Parts: sequence; C-alpha cells; structure tokens
Amino acid sequence: MMRQYELVERVQKYKPDANEALLNKAYVYAMQKHGQQKRASGDPYISHPLEVAAILTELHMDESTIAVALLHDTIEDTTATRAEIDELFGEEIGRLVEGLTKIKKLDLVSKKAKQAENLRKLLLAISDDVRVLLVKLADRLHNMRTMEHMPADKRARISEETMDIYAPLAGRMGMQDMREELEELSFQHLNPDAYQTVTKRLRELSERNEGLIHKIEDELRDLLVANGLLGTEVKGRQKKAYSVFRKMQSKSLSFEQLSDVYGFRILVNKLEECYRALGIVHTRWRVVPGRFKDYISTPKQNDYRSLHTTIVGPSRQRIELQIRTFQMHEIAEFGIAAHTLYKDGENTGGGDDVLSRESNAYSWLRHTIEALADGDNAEEFLEHTKLELFQDQVFCFTPKGKLIALPRGATPIDFAYAVHTNVGDTCVGAKINGRMMPLVTRLANGDEVEIIRSGVQVPPAAWEEIVVTGKARAAIRRATRLAIRKQYSGLGHRILERTFERTGKVFSRDALKPVLHRLGHKEVEDAVAAVGRGELSSLDVLRAVYPDFKDERVTVKQSSDDGWFNVRSASGMVFRIPDKGKAGETIAAPTEEGPDGPEPVPIRGLSASVQVQFAPSGAVPGDRIIGIVEKENIITIYPIQAAALQKFDNEPERWIDVRWDLDGGNKARFSARILINAINEPGALAVISRIIADLDVNIRTLSMVRVATDFTEMAVDVEVWDLRQLGQLISRLKEQDCVSTIKRVYD
Repeated sequence: MMRQYELVERVQKYKPDANEALLNKAYVYAMQKHGQQKRASGDPYISHPLEVAAILTELHMDESTIAVALLHDTIEDTTATRAEIDELFGEEIGRLVEGLTKIKKLDLVSKKAKQAENLRKLLLAISDDVRVLLVKLADRLHNMRTMEHMPADKRARISEETMDIYAPLAGRMGMQDMREELEELSFQHLNPDAYQTVTKRLRELSERNEGLIHKIEDELRDLLVANGLLGTEVKGRQKKAYSVFRKMQSKSLSFEQLSDVYGFRILVNKLEECYRALGIVHTRWRVVPGRFKDYISTPKQNDYRSLHTTIVGPSRQRIELQIRTFQMHEIAEFGIAAHTLYKDGENTGGGDDVLSRESNAYSWLRHTIEALADGDNAEEFLEHTKLELFQDQVFCFTPKGKLIALPRGATPIDFAYAVHTNVGDTCVGAKINGRMMPLVTRLANGDEVEIIRSGVQVPPAAWEEIVVTGKARAAIRRATRLAIRKQYSGLGHRILERTFERTGKVFSRDALKPVLHRLGHKEVEDAVAAVGRGELSSLDVLRAVYPDFKDERVTVKQSSDDGWFNVRSASGMVFRIPDKGKAGETIAAPTEEGPDGPEPVPIRGLSASVQVQFAPSGAVPGDRIIGIVEKENIITIYPIQAAALQKFDNEPERWIDVRWDLDGGNKARFSARILINAINEPGALAVISRIIADLDVNIRTLSMVRVATDFTEMAVDVEVWDLRQLGQLISRLKEQDCVSTIKRVYD
C-alpha cells in the first residue's frame, strides 16, 4: 500500500508549490473515517482512496483533486457529512465529493432502461466540473485492477459496463492510456479464453523478435538526427491484446495475417517539425497506400493531434508511426486532465495553442448534456451516447467551410442533423462536392455537403434504418412520433366535436385541461390523440368534462321484440334499428338474414334515425372503425386504415365515433378483403380454398388476374367472425409454399 508521504512527493514532482497541509489533512480525515473497514481483498479500505489518488498524480492533477480522491468514499461509506467536509476542506471540495457520492449511488450495473437513466445522471453530475469524471475514472481503474477479489458474476457485469461506458468515455476525454488499460482489464474478464490466446501469441511473437523494437527505435532516431531534427524521441511498443483482438474481429483476420502489431511514436519540439519528420520517413521507407491521416490540421473531437502513417520500415517490418510534438503528446496522454494545468492563460507553448482553447472533449460533453433537453427517453439517450462514444470519424465540410465530424458510414442525413435538428427534419436532398447525390450516400473524408431543404418536409420513419448517428435516430423517432400524434390528434378532435355536438355540448380543448388527470394524460394533445387512436373513448372524455352527463344508450338484445324494424342495405344485407331512438342509442349493423329472421349486430354511437352500411372492403370486430355520414342519413362504416377516409379530411362534420358492441352470443359474419399473390401452379387454388374452409371462413367473392407468367393475383372477399380469425387465416396462408405474398386490402 502506498504511503502518504509518497503521495505528497508525487504531487510535488510536477507541482512544487502544492498545498501539502491539505493533502495530509485529507489523508488523516479519510483514515479516521474509514477506520477498520476492509476491502474484499482483505486490505485496509484506506488503500483504495490512496491508490485512486496515486492514479490521478499520473495525470498531474492539482492538490484539490487529489484531496477529493482521498475523500471520495467518506460520505457514502462512513459517518462523514457534506457539512463537515465543507467546514474542514471548503465548499468546492465538499461539492465534488458529494457529486461522486451521487454517482456511486447510481449503480450503473443494472438493466438497460435503468442503466440508461443513470448514464444521464452521471453525465449531468460531471458536466459542472470535469474533475468529478477524472476521479470517477481513476476510481473505476483501481477497482478493475483489483477485480480478482470480486465474485465471478459481478466481475462480468462490472467489466461489461466498463467496456461499454467508462473506457470509451475515457477515450472521448482524450485519456488513451487509461482507455487502453480499462479495455485490457475488461477483456480479461469478458472473454478470458480469447485474452489468454492472444496474449500467448503476442508473447511468442515478442520472443521471436527480441530486440526488434529497440533496433527500429535506434534506426528511426539516427535517421531523424542525421537530417537535423535534434532533441527528438522515438518510442516503440507492441500492441495490447484487446487492440489486436478488436482488429482481428473487425477485419476478419487471423493473427498470422496481422502485419502491424508494432507501433512507434516520434516526438519533436515544434509543429512544423512534425511534417519534416514525416517527409524524412516517407523518403527513406515505402508508404502503405491509404494509411496516412493528418489529425494535426483536423484534430479529433477529444483534442487529439498527431500525424499517422504506416510504412514498410526497418527489417521490412510493417509498422505504424505517430508523429507529434511533446505538447501534443501530453494532450494525447493526459487528455482533458492536461487542460487543468493551462487555465487563465498559463499556456506559454509557442505556436501549439491547443491548450489555450476550451477543451473540445469537454465541449462534446456539454453538447451531449444539451441532448437531454430534447426529450428523448432514457434508452434512446443511452443508444445516442454509446454511438457517440464509439464513433470512428470522417471529416466533412459545410459550403461555408465549417468542419463536421461524423462516424464512418454516415450519410447526408446524419450530416444535416449534425448541423441542426431543424436542418435534418427539413432535408429533402443533398449535394456532395457540388453534385446531387442520393441521401443514402456514405460520406468520405473531405466531402463538402450542401443540404437541400423544404419547409413542408417531415422526415420519413424509414430514415431511422439509414442513419448511423444517435442524434439523427433520436430526432427522426421524435419527428415520427409527433407526426403520428398530429394525425391522430386531428382525427380525435373531429370525433370529440361530433360526440359533444350530439349531446348539445360544445367541445373545447381548454375544457380538458382540468380533467387530464382523470383521463390518464399529461397534455391535452396526448388525450385528443388517444381518442383518435381508439385508446380513449370520446364518451369517457365527455363524462370527464361533464360529470352529470347520463348515457341513455339502449343495449340491443338479439330478439324480435316489438319496436324494432328491418332495413335492407343497397348490397342486400339486412339489419335492425329501433323504431324510435335518442342520440347515443345503439344501432344494429348489417348482417346476413338467417332462417329465423335477421340477427342484429349492435354498433354504438349512432342515432336511431340513420341507415348503416359497410365500406366495400368491409370491417370486422376488432377493427378500429369510423362512421362517415353519407347523403340521406346513411352512415358508412370504415376501418381506420381505409385510404378512402383521406377524402373526408376536410369535412370533419361528417365523422362519427362508433364502436363495436358485440356480446358472446353473436352469430354474424363480417366481410374483409385480402389480396393474395400466388404462384401459378396446379393445385394452388385448391390449397388456398382448403385453408380457408379449415378455419371456418366463408368465401364471398373471388377474382383472379394473371399478373405475370408465374404469378396470379387473387382478390378474395372472405367472411369471418372477428379480427382474430382473419389474422389466423392470413398467417396460415403465408406459410404455404404456393403463396408469395398476402395482405389485407382497405378501401
């Protein structure tokens, strides 16, 4: 276990004027509070905060952050309070310790929905002060280093969460070394067999090539010095097991096929020397085409800057090279932590001014937090954030030269949403490098993208399958939900107007506000849309607004009592209605006339003085149905999906809210139309007819048209008891080899 004086010495190495008294005070307080507590390994608990603090010294954090690391478990696991810490160490340290306590209580190892919501809280907690995140990452790293003392099931869960959230989050904050170690430790527990295999192969390779790394380092260094680049450093290393495994998986390669297991970094003093070194190396050794990337002119979103190239170098080894300045290397190594050392104009590095600007990594974090305000549900937010964490970028430009970083495989739709949500919602086309291109085109590095917009555009739901960014997916889902809600809201409004009108009332949206809690909705628009979808009865809304309203509907009995008379529809079907009725009474819908006379099928919501007929393609119990007032007081019943309803959109006064009102004794069949595309072969019609008969379904009409040499289209009007029986029929027919496609047809 690290000693306290060793921790102080570490801090003083990079910050000689560090507040030693604060560090000693924090250590003594944590030691007293944790007392005799033990970790799962049996070590004194104080060893954990000490090691977390030691990890942060490697990032050169200030003494306040080191003190927070020493205290980070005190509020959660001891009798310490926020007020006590504020009094002893100041409000700033107290706030950071409390923030870490809240994050610990989240317990991200949980089911997906809960994990998603907790990720929201995690990012919100660290958005105020990034030091909370740095301490949390150090805490997770030490826990992963000591994972062998945890139960096996818990090791797997924590490792999965580390791989999904914390490792990529560390990478997004620019701390690549920490990311690699978190990934490596997680890999050991998530896939131990693969870890052992890859590690063994790397060890064998290292033994075969003993001294090769040092040989290549020396040859590169001598070459640079000989060309006048003094003071350079060359560092080589063999890639880690998880990095190798991930490359094997992503590119479907065997270990023997990997040709760039070694990586080397060339560190120079000035920015312009990066390009000089690149020229020297490319002049001396052959370049692997397509493997050069300039992250100096276009830095990654986590502020990472470097030149990347792959060469067939010394000893004919294929090696990856990274060329950067010492200051760029500090950013690459410490990430966002490096920015804490260069605040308030403290950066004095000539020319290399990345540290003088706000961290792009922290800027990304703030933009991610802003996404919380868009109203996405927790799981969509988790998906969006994971996509953002794992993205491998391409860089594109707007016509005005603004740089937009996107994941590989991104489309112009992703680009449009990256510019602004409203730009994405109104996108109808795109020009890539001045040429009109399909919206499904994959963007490449350097593309200039111009988005064509239309004010009447609504993003199609199918776009969700095209885009790759979480932001675009979430925005498309949201726009689709709003469009559907708007559609159903318009229908619901017309239904409610008609229902209120029939009872002598006037419908007003304002009247719904006081009774929304009774209807189970938070917004008026949601309640009205629920009526349109058929989830909420218009009569229930009426009763909620007017509690004294009495429903005078009469339930129809299947009998031939006096007071009922028969009406024959234009199609020859017979139905019964009361001789006299009041608004809201039940009307019988058409049914076949049986030997004992007609058996009425009740439909709610119609006045007794009207005649009822069905649309040509029919409707069956279980369908959401709408009544349309025709001439001479005739009501036509349509399924809600019927295309014919669109022609009545501008005539809301003709819409009637109706419902099925059947009891268990109903013996009526109802008509529906299905369209079958059958293979033209002997016996196909017989197979289809037998299935229909086996399910006790009646064929009312059948027409057949040869649509191709091998296919025949059959339009079949069938009579079924209800929607469930119709669904069974369609499912059975789909299973037949002679049936290519089948669907229900609506007018």
